[in-house]
Amino acid sequence: MTEGSHGIERLRGKTTMHEVLEVATSFEASARDFYTGLIPRVSKRIRYLVEELAAEEQEHFDLFSKLAQRADLAEQVKVEIERTASDSKFSDCLHLPDLGEHPDDQSVLQYAMGREHAAMAHYTELAETTPVGPIRDLFIYLASEETKHKLELEKLYYETIHRGGGV
Repeated sequence: MTEGSHGIERLRGKTTMHEVLEVATSFEASARDFYTGLIPRVSKRIRYLVEELAAEEQEHFDLFSKLAQRADLAEQVKVEIERTASDSKFSDCLHLPDLGEHPDDQSVLQYAMGREHAAMAHYTELAETTPVGPIRDLFIYLASEETKHKLELEKLYYETIHRGGGV
């Protein structure tokens, strides 16, 4: 490998905080829109959950939007960081599945658990690699939120699917 191509490979492994925030904002917007579209199509047993998920994703979108507008962070968003190992899995979540006209509870819960897991892993890695400051604080907060959501979904999944209990 030549010195020039080695340099290009190193650059591909980097991203700016601005790019990270753009992808994260898109991730939250796509989740919000996906869950909002599911609300009238899911069973009444989990409709409240899908409504809550849509509202939580809107809150996360709002947090990123407000952060992006802060003039005091203009320099921090230019900072380059290493791409995280979870970056591609997180980005893959921007591509939404087609769960059909009347998705079953199990499919909705499985998708939501996978999405929350990807977000939890990505925000945790970003919190570990982002310079100290408000953006890092946001990633720490979101990693904690996504972890709680994932645990709640896993509990509900177990109760609903494995025990056959009502939601």
